[in-house]
Parts: sequence; structure tokens; C-alpha cells
Amino acid sequence: MKLIKAAIGTELTSFEEYFREAFESDVFLLDKILRYLTLQKGKQMRPMFVLLCAKLGGEINQQSFRAALVVEMLHTSSLVHDDIVDDSMLRRGAFSVNALWKNNAAVLTGNVLFSKSISLLLDNGDHRTLEIFSDSIKKVIEGELLQIGKSKKLNFDEEVYYEIINGKTATLLAAACKAGAASTFEDDAQVQKLYEFGENLGIAFQIKDDLFDYGKAEVGKPTRNDIKEKKLTLPLIYTLNNCDRRLRKKLIRIVKHKSTDEASLDYLVSEVERHGGLKYAEDKMLEYRSKSIALLHEFPPSETRDALEELVKFTTERAK
Repeated sequence: MKLIKAAIGTELTSFEEYFREAFESDVFLLDKILRYLTLQKGKQMRPMFVLLCAKLGGEINQQSFRAALVVEMLHTSSLVHDDIVDDSMLRRGAFSVNALWKNNAAVLTGNVLFSKSISLLLDNGDHRTLEIFSDSIKKVIEGELLQIGKSKKLNFDEEVYYEIINGKTATLLAAACKAGAASTFEDDAQVQKLYEFGENLGIAFQIKDDLFDYGKAEVGKPTRNDIKEKKLTLPLIYTLNNCDRRLRKKLIRIVKHKSTDEASLDYLVSEVERHGGLKYAEDKMLEYRSKSIALLHEFPPSETRDALEELVKFTTERAK
């Protein structure tokens, strides 16, 4: 990530200080949990997108930093809550908050992060940023509820799948890009273009994440969780829509009744690969990545644009 460090290395160092201060509390237990979360933080790609999209339009400012902090707080809050919903004991190769402090403390920690992010924007009069993220949060929740509703019926509709991941994942990355752009760009059309850039990349990012569920490599969280939770992702949706009736019934039966049986899961994964489900999903991921890069190339060449393109490729070529 050499281009990224060259473009915003100084700003990322400053962001780390903002991040550490935000994840502190006078309440002993909360402070302990928040400090644990800072140790388990990921690559912080969303703040990078905020800062790079901001720099594409001008000098990074305090509003840009606050937007970067808010998206990381909201993302962390959603991960804490997701682990509760999924009953996941691991996050990024370490114990999840609910595994260490139980569900009650985890729920409250996620709520605190959410409320702190809103307060930060209100206290500084960042009403445009608040509007962007409020709309995003609504779409994230709607995406999660849509998935819950569809998982009961084992939805095979590819368009519904895109609707779900657009809400669950793409909208927050799109909001990150838009909030960063809104802190420096004066042209709303340019801001909207970066929203669409983030939206397409967010879809590519989620498809990449879904592909990890079909692998065996250590990726920092349990694999095959989507199948066990009866979430039909793109590789399986494609396979179910492009295999014979007998196999389709067999795979559906595994998802419905044998999703904890490892031998059955191995068979399902092998059939998905044999019928081109993994290849199809990877091709779709690359298609959405190309759309995001095409939108990015509508901006003039610059060090910042090159860094954004590097980050796009990193998110879709990552090993975990």
C-alpha cells in the first residue's frame, strides 16, 4: 500500500490519535472493552476511503477526520452487534466482545459507539455528514431485515441478493466515500459520483467476503457460517439456478437440515465449485470492481487517484 501511505500517510497518523481518544471511557468496564477493540482493529479501509476521497477534492480538514472516525465507529458497532446475532465467538482471529463479556455488555458497547458517533457530528455541526450516515444506517438495517426475511424462504433470486448486500455492506462504504468527498468538493455531482464509486466497490467487497465462506484458509472468522445460517450467497444462488432438479433438491436439503454436518458441507462446497458458482461470483466481483475504477477514472490523474485505485485492488485481492 505504498501509494496510499505516500498520499495520506501523515493524515493516517493523525487519524490514529483521533481513533484512540474516541475509544476511551470513564466507565471502567466500557473502557476495558473499547481498548480491547482498538487492539483488534482491522485495516481501517473505510477511514482510508474517507480521507482519500476528501483529498481528491482538496485539503483534508477536521470535517474529513470526523467523517473518517464516525465510519469506523459505526462499522465497529455493527461488527459487535453482528457477532451477537451470529453467535460468533471469533472476530479477526481473536475472541469477540460477546465471547469475553457476554451479550449484554456487547449490545451496550455497540450502542455506545453508535451514540458517540452521532454526538460527535452534532457537537461539531456536521449536519451534511450526519445526513449521509443516517441514510446509510437506515439502509444497513433494512438490508439485514431483508436478509432475515428471505433466509426463511431460501431465496434464489440474484437480484434480491444484490439488494441485500447493497444495504448490508455497500451503502456504508458508499457513505464513507460520499462523506469524505462532501468535506472538500463543492460540486454535488462529483460527490455523488464518489458515492456510486463506493457503492460498486462495496458490492465487489461483499462478494469477495462471500467467497471466503467457501474456502478452508484461516481468514480470522469461521468459514461456512453463511451456509450454516441459511444465508444464500452468490456462489450457491448461481449453482441452484444452474444445476439439475435432483441436485438442487439435495443442496437445498443440506442447507435446511444438514448445515452443521461437515461431510454434507464439503459435498455442497464441491458441487458449487464444480458447477461454476465460485467462478461466476469472482467474475461478478471483478465486474463491479471495474465499474468502480471506471468512475474513479472520470477524475483527473493524480497521486490521490492512484492511491484510491490501489486501495480498490487491495480490497478485492486481499487474502482475508
